[in-house]
Amino acid sequence: MNTPRLLCVHVLTLTCAVVMMAQEHPMDESQGNPVPRLSPRSEHKPSTPTTAPAPEPQVVPLTVPTKTSLQVALESEVRVQKVGQSLSARLVDPIYAFDRLVVPAGSEIRGEVTKINPVSNSKRTLAGLDADFTPPHKVEVTFTDLALPDGKHLALHTIVTPGSGQVMQFVTAPEKDSKKTVKDLAAEKTNAAKQQARDEWNNTIKQLKTPGRMHRLERYAEAQLPVHAQYIPAGTMYFAELEEPLNFGNETLPAEKAAVIGGDLPEGSVVHARLVTPLSSATAQKGEEVEAVLARPLFNGDRLLYPQGSLLVGAVSQVQPARRLKKNGQLRIAFHQVVLPDGIAQKVEAALVGVQAGQEENVKLDSEGGAEASNPKSRYFNTSVSLGLAAIAGRGDEDAKGPDTTGTTGSRAAGGAGGFKLVGMVAGALIQSRAFGYSMGAFGAGRSIYQNFLTRGHEVVFPKNTAMDVAIGMR
Repeated sequence: MNTPRLLCVHVLTLTCAVVMMAQEHPMDESQGNPVPRLSPRSEHKPSTPTTAPAPEPQVVPLTVPTKTSLQVALESEVRVQKVGQSLSARLVDPIYAFDRLVVPAGSEIRGEVTKINPVSNSKRTLAGLDADFTPPHKVEVTFTDLALPDGKHLALHTIVTPGSGQVMQFVTAPEKDSKKTVKDLAAEKTNAAKQQARDEWNNTIKQLKTPGRMHRLERYAEAQLPVHAQYIPAGTMYFAELEEPLNFGNETLPAEKAAVIGGDLPEGSVVHARLVTPLSSATAQKGEEVEAVLARPLFNGDRLLYPQGSLLVGAVSQVQPARRLKKNGQLRIAFHQVVLPDGIAQKVEAALVGVQAGQEENVKLDSEGGAEASNPKSRYFNTSVSLGLAAIAGRGDEDAKGPDTTGTTGSRAAGGAGGFKLVGMVAGALIQSRAFGYSMGAFGAGRSIYQNFLTRGHEVVFPKNTAMDVAIGMR
């Protein structure tokens, strides 16, 4: 009896084990593979392949944002008379919105004189000692109306950047010798872009009613008079920042064009930018960060790489303030990063190849993009004239008998002219004293030597919104 009973127990145990294994690993009847257990409240669904949605075109607003600088130059000479008198100017640099030209260079802009500041007592006294009883006033202007090519007019609300309001020139770096290497081919591309920038500048300046040589001589002679009118010369340039944006609608940017924005910058490309950080060789520090904003979009063929409004970031790489003995200031900046409006950045190596600068500042660029103020050659002529007048004033009357204490009328007038211009000339002719004429001549000669050769040199100054051409080098 014990043997059959033990056999039944083993059979029941084996059967239970098989049933439990079958419950833990149910079989898929179709494939014979284990079916994974689903989590509660879920169901097993066959997987289906998914496809990525096709890229859609983007709608880009064509807006010229606030703080954008409009570079305008007076179309004709203006005699300063009163607050509210009108001004006529021309747009020097075209205006872009994203990748679209919205206002071409040469467009007419109207403005007015908003304030004529009084002259301080100290400035009036110093001018009076130099026989100038009508020293120039600081004149503030604004620009209020922009004429579009289609005849429409846009109302403007602008504020003029400090440091502008002077006659300017476009200075470019000298070209290097080409040897037809890969580097030199990029340099040729850069040189072609610099030539195009010079041509654009010259074509715009031709539209201004700049005075001829005789007119400039007349204005110079008038400025030597003790009392004279104040003029703002034709070609005086102002940087007018927008206080309100300008809207030119929207454009649809295809997806394939949007996808390539921010691509590699071709070596030898030149970007047109406006300086955001004002710079002066007197105050700048080596390593100081410098920013400039792209005033025009950069294309590679018909492919947009960087739209208007992209940012160039760099630093001051070399600076030397002006010193005594007419040693002028030096300033060198280098850009190392370009940033899209959405914040995506790319490293570059870029240097200055063209810049706007005041005509009186005599700024020059070297082949590596460094800026240095230079002394005008006219200083030799002016000093020679002053020395000549002093020599004439020192001559006595050859026909005089005994000690000559009066000198000739011409020598006394020459000495007075060297010291105090027209007033000194009249005083020297009337005051019959050779010592007076000689003293005035010596004073004028000494002052000329000091100002032209001994005093501190000129600084390199780039106000905010100065236009720059920046060449892209190797990444």
